[in-house]
Order: sequence, then structure tokens, then C-alpha cells
Amino acid sequence: MSGTSRAQLCFLLLSVTALRGHARFLDIQDNDISPEGLLSLLNSELKRELPEEFVYRRALRCLDMVAVEGQFTFTAERPQLNCAVFFIGEPSDIISIEYDSVNIDCRGGDFIKVFDGWVMKGEKFPSTQDHPLPLYERYSDYCETGVTRPIVRSSQNVAMLFFRLHQSGSSFTVTFRKLINPFPCNVVSQTPEGSFTMIIPQQHRNCSFSIIYPVEIQIGELSLGQHNDLRRSILGCAGSGDFVELLGGNGMDTSKMYPMADLCYSFNGPAQMKVGCDNTVVRMVSSGKFVNRVSFQYRLLGHQELQQMKGNSVEDVCLRA
Repeated sequence: MSGTSRAQLCFLLLSVTALRGHARFLDIQDNDISPEGLLSLLNSELKRELPEEFVYRRALRCLDMVAVEGQFTFTAERPQLNCAVFFIGEPSDIISIEYDSVNIDCRGGDFIKVFDGWVMKGEKFPSTQDHPLPLYERYSDYCETGVTRPIVRSSQNVAMLFFRLHQSGSSFTVTFRKLINPFPCNVVSQTPEGSFTMIIPQQHRNCSFSIIYPVEIQIGELSLGQHNDLRRSILGCAGSGDFVELLGGNGMDTSKMYPMADLCYSFNGPAQMKVGCDNTVVRMVSSGKFVNRVSFQYRLLGHQELQQMKGNSVEDVCLRA
């Protein structure tokens, strides 16, 4: 991965300016932490291989990324008013966060909140269009639920924990686990290269696979029930209840991303496209009438490829000088 791509990824994922209060639930300000340090942390988390019987434990930072199962403790050495922890699993995981112990002053303004998804630059993943729950139900506030809800589970492979502690010595401990999701729907990829098959089994829902890198997408197979008419793609997919779209953008909300291609007919590939955006998304819309399936591969675009794409009026929509 090039240094530029690493910097772009880290800035998008973990820049605290992404967390400024665009939603009434959040009030996160800047923290003094370098992008290089956070990317190094993410890489070290992903590379850890732990024996099954060993419980991984470590302290949390005010701004942190967690990708390895274990027990995590935060203890405030001074007031910490704007902190967030990003949790991520494999595409086929959902996130489980269990409160083991909590020592905070809810009446004094402290809080710990879990968000079902990620929030960056005021944008949410999954978007409100693609998430099965209304926005207010995606926030779980410990100070409101307490021990009545000691375990919070996400709907996809990412979740966030926001917290504010006013007094030194305040602390909490949580256990992070990954649970199997038999039909992964909304996914954030941990890596810039890989493959995935998305299946929606006769459900009326939208699913997005988000790759927070500029990549080349190669679709190997697309099966959309009875939609096999090539003319649909020529006329556009707006009237079809079942289709796949490729999106590109520099944020997380799929409703605000640029449509790169629409596919509403079944085929066996390959069909490929390069997307020079910070975020590339394969999004499937399903009417619930059919079992829809799309298989694809993706790889990181090199610096030279990105340079060659500049100047193209379509591919250049997300590229920066």
C-alpha cells in the first residue's frame, strides 16, 4: 500500500474531525493523536494471533481501534470529554460488546454510548436507508439502560463506543467478541484486497460492502432472480426492484456517494471498473421476491493507476491533486 493511500485511509477512519456533532447524540472534539500512530495500531491489532484459551487484555486509548477479541479497560488519568473506539470484525461477523464493570458518574454528565455502525465526518455507515433499525434505536446509552442491557450487539461487522468522563479515576471495562452472521449484509472491509459473495435470501433490504480504499472491482457473477433482460441496463435500473450499483465517494453515507454503474441483469463476468475514491461500495437493492447474489473481487489501485485516471471526467470525481 502506498504512503498516500495509507494516509487517506487513516484520515478517513480515525480523524477525530470526522466525529464532530452532526447528530444530536454526538459531541466529539479534536484529540492530539497522529494518523501514523493510529494506522500502526490498526495493523498491529489485525495481525495478532492469540491462542483460543488466552484472553487478550489491554488498556483503551481515548481514540482507538479494536479488531481483536478480548477485554479492554479505560481509566481516566484526567477528564476525557470526547473519546471514541472503533470496533471491526471480519465480513461474516457481528460485534458483541459486554460491560464487565463501570465506574462513572452518569448524574455528573459522564456517558458511555454504543453506536450500531460507524460515524465519520458526520456520515453514518450503514446509511439510514440500509440499516434495519431507525437511527434512535442504533444508540445504546449505558446511563439509560445500565445493567438491564449489559450486552450490546451490532447488526454488521462494525460498531463504535463513545464516552465522556469528567473525573480522573473514572473507568470502565468491556469485553469485545465476534459472533457469526450467516447472511452478512452491511460490511466494512478490513483490507484493500480480497473477495466476497453477498447473498440476500428473499428479503426486502439493501446491503452495502464498503472498501475504504481506491480499488478496482471485478464482478465475477451476478444473479438477480428473474431479471435477465440486458435491455434493463440500457434503460437504467431505477424501475427495477432488484439491482446492484457501484458507488464511489469520500464519505461513508451511500446515499451521498457518486453512482459509477448500475447492474440489473444476471450475468457471469468478469465485469470490472476502477474507482479512484476514498470509499468504494458494492450495494445491492433487493425487492424480497428473489434470492439475489453477487460475487466480486477487489484490489488496491496503485499510485500510477490513480495518476492515469486523473482527467477522466467520470473517474476523476473523487481524486485529489
